[in-house]
Amino acid sequence: MAIDSLKIPKIKRQVRMWVHPEGQVIGSLFLREQSVNHAGVEEPIEVLNKDKAFIVLDREESQVRFYNRNAIIRVEYEETSPSPGSEHKIIPCQLTMMDGALFNGEIRETLAPDRARLFDYLNHEQARFIKLYTDTNQICLVNKSYIINVATEASDT
Repeated sequence: MAIDSLKIPKIKRQVRMWVHPEGQVIGSLFLREQSVNHAGVEEPIEVLNKDKAFIVLDREESQVRFYNRNAIIRVEYEETSPSPGSEHKIIPCQLTMMDGALFNGEIRETLAPDRARLFDYLNHEQARFIKLYTDTNQICLVNKSYIINVATEASDT
């Protein structure tokens, strides 16, 4: 049996990652060519929300590093193929981070009708990171542990 037959096919996705206390790191995450959760390529949020303690980042200097998920503050990247938003609930909000940074954006998720509030989304126990659209195709994946508060309109709570 060839060793290559044991490898899971992956593609690289360039991201900007902020890590405590290192600061900004630029590199590429390794994503499965086929997600186990949906049709198409695995998304960066799927990698970040796995149970494993570390993720792999291929640094621009051709160095591979393993980063502890608990130390990752946020990850930013540009969405290459926007998903249709018709079935998504859109919740505008502002995040205040522990370092004083403010992020304005939207949560765009398909949520169950009985769990469609921002409060429910933020308290989803299995997700360490939340996905915030900060511009049309700009995505910021934020570690909930570094958020001080989230503000929104009263009707979206």
